[in-house]
Amino acid sequence: MQLTMGLGNPGEKYTFTRHNLGFRVLDLLGERLHISFQPHEDLYLIGQGFLDEVSIALVKPLTYMNESGRAASQLLEYYQIELSKLLVICDDTNLPLGKIRLRRSGSEGGHRGLESIIAYLACEEFPRLRMGIGPLPMNQDMVAFVLADFEPEEKKMVTEMITLAAEAAICFFQHGIEVAMNRFNA
Repeated sequence: MQLTMGLGNPGEKYTFTRHNLGFRVLDLLGERLHISFQPHEDLYLIGQGFLDEVSIALVKPLTYMNESGRAASQLLEYYQIELSKLLVICDDTNLPLGKIRLRRSGSEGGHRGLESIIAYLACEEFPRLRMGIGPLPMNQDMVAFVLADFEPEEKKMVTEMITLAAEAAICFFQHGIEVAMNRFNA
């Protein structure tokens, strides 16, 4: 099984914010793979399906960004999945808007959701797909920036980035992190 966790915040007011790109990629993957989401213990929404012969679970934590690790920890324990089969999708202010980057492992890079997952798993060794929302404008508060909607002139680029991230996730499901990194990291 491949487990993909898109990071974001639950609730309509957060739907189109910069911090909810992970949820938006999972929504697109759900559409493409005909996977619908169901709540599980108020901890996360989960959808399961197949891509060819590969079993896939798509997960949106309902714990808000800073507690994403609770869902990751529970899911890995329940499904007994190796960390290499967990793909975390999130926003990144360190990448320019529109860029994506896949990594086999790494630090949280200042991202509270990744920080939570790393703390709960006591490990940084899981693949992640970061989506650029940067740079953070000078003199702007980080929290206000990531919880704001994209500007109208950014929306086309954001839609293209979400599509590219979904394609990268599908490549990860089919071929693994190395092939996905070689194909999608610019």
